[in-house]
Amino acid sequence: MVSYPSRFTRRDCSCTSPVQQEQQGLGPKTHQAIPTRRATSGLCGSERHKQIPAKTRRVSTAGAKPTNATDITKTDAPDHRALGTELSLFIGDISSPGSPLFQPDGTHIFQKLQAFLRAQYPSFGYQEVITPNLYKEDLWRQSGHWENYKDAMFTVKGGTVFDDNDNGRYSLKPMNCPGHCLLYKSRNRSWRELPIRYADFAALHRNETSGSLSGLTRVRRFHQDDGHIFCTPDQVRQEIISTLNFVDMVYDTLRVGPYKLFLSTKPFHGFIGSDETWKTAEDQLKDALDQSGHAWSVNAGEGAFYGPKIDIVLTDKHGKEHQTATIQLDFQLPKRFGLQYVGQEPGVPIMIHRAILGSLERFMALLIEQYEGHWPFWLSPRQLTILTVGDSSHVLAYASEIAKKLASPIPVTDESKPLPLSYPRYNVDTDFRYESLAKKLRGAKTKKYNIICIIGEKNMKEKCLDLDFSAQPMEKETLEILNRVKPGTRSPIQGIVSTQIRGIPGVKLNVDQTQKAMEMLCESYL
Repeated sequence: MVSYPSRFTRRDCSCTSPVQQEQQGLGPKTHQAIPTRRATSGLCGSERHKQIPAKTRRVSTAGAKPTNATDITKTDAPDHRALGTELSLFIGDISSPGSPLFQPDGTHIFQKLQAFLRAQYPSFGYQEVITPNLYKEDLWRQSGHWENYKDAMFTVKGGTVFDDNDNGRYSLKPMNCPGHCLLYKSRNRSWRELPIRYADFAALHRNETSGSLSGLTRVRRFHQDDGHIFCTPDQVRQEIISTLNFVDMVYDTLRVGPYKLFLSTKPFHGFIGSDETWKTAEDQLKDALDQSGHAWSVNAGEGAFYGPKIDIVLTDKHGKEHQTATIQLDFQLPKRFGLQYVGQEPGVPIMIHRAILGSLERFMALLIEQYEGHWPFWLSPRQLTILTVGDSSHVLAYASEIAKKLASPIPVTDESKPLPLSYPRYNVDTDFRYESLAKKLRGAKTKKYNIICIIGEKNMKEKCLDLDFSAQPMEKETLEILNRVKPGTRSPIQGIVSTQIRGIPGVKLNVDQTQKAMEMLCESYL
């Protein structure tokens, strides 16, 4: 998102560098901070905290040295760094400070979040784009970032020993908006094309101080579910309502919240544009907030210098608050890039910056602490594991066959032909060790598999599977699905270990019924 922080005595955008915030004392001046536990709020991985009114604001502890996940001790409140190590989700390394390395399970969750958002984009009219990571200094001067944000940017010198003609300065992008302006300007635009909505998951880089880096919440490399909307003035209100509906749907699906909305209005000094333009924009945001059905508050004078904005502050189940989504109106950047549209009334488009999750890394940290390893089935990297009883070769062969069927519901008949893009696959593991069933069960529960499947001689004869759904969250909805798949069938697992845990008993299903249950859990986002 766009940001011009260094020359102003207040915070002008949700992407302000945290070091600059601390040096300048940015944020509302009429509210006092209240002490709290470790804060993880903020839109982007670069943020220390987002200043909000005293009733809801959380303040981070400044100056804390970076801590590896292995250094974190267990406390009452979960810590995503310790959980990240325990669940094998991500690591950090001194070779690239502030740039997490995601392990396969962490990558699975990260990509599922991206895939979930991508699946919603057509319904909300977004087109995904890909933009460069590296731009010349001239572009950043044009956008205003070089003058106001240079200290938070990684710079690169161009040219090689073979080519001295390109020896200018470049920078890794800290945000996507200038690139999206270039896409808009690539050809003439008619008013009939508007609104144009771009979405971008590109990696962003911000030069955070090494002493402030922490897990997934304070990083130097991160990804935003970034979006920019180019629209006419009379389209702003509807676009804001649509974006708030998008936020509502995503947060309901992920079962996070509640959240609060704050309208940041025209700064008292240093703003651009006429009072009339600001009043019109603020009225549009107020109308959209009124229609959202959510309570909202005014943060007077705390808008960006180029336009008012809506900040969304989410409270997790542990009481910590996080600024996640943001919606910002921008009158300045379209003028800097000479953006126009033609028609009966030609004009300069208004640019709306929006993010639903914000930094994916930061939002993952929130979800890691929210779920504590008990991931919804659709998002889980450990959906199902098969435990065998005994070491009979017949049982092991049968279990291997079942594992393949459950992992790939549609059989692969010809490996020389590519699979369709929508080919369903599930994460199915196996435990064929020559150990007692009780020991295997304890290991599977420790790893927090959503479904534990047990196969022995009896299962081979009866052509059924004994399934333990007790680790699956949303127990009421899960039980409804199980009863739709096979009403009233309940039994303990193998008569050895009771699964009457959290109200979800063991269930006997055949392979087809198990596949159907897995499919329904995914489709219901459970």
